[in-house]
Amino acid sequence: MAKFKIPTVPPTTNKSVRFPNDVLERVNEAIRGMDCTFSAFVVEAVRVALDSLDEEKD
Repeated sequence: MAKFKIPTVPPTTNKSVRFPNDVLERVNEAIRGMDCTFSAFVVEAVRVALDSLDEEKD
């Protein structure tokens, strides 16, 4: 049996970002009923976008 490890939370920084209302509505609709926060959705979307940019450079 694997030993339990207390997970660590990565360091974070607060940022204020203005979103167009239509984008906010689309994100809220996408995560409605899911076990996902707005912040988690945005972080993952930015990671995917950055990975895509990296792939375009190669």
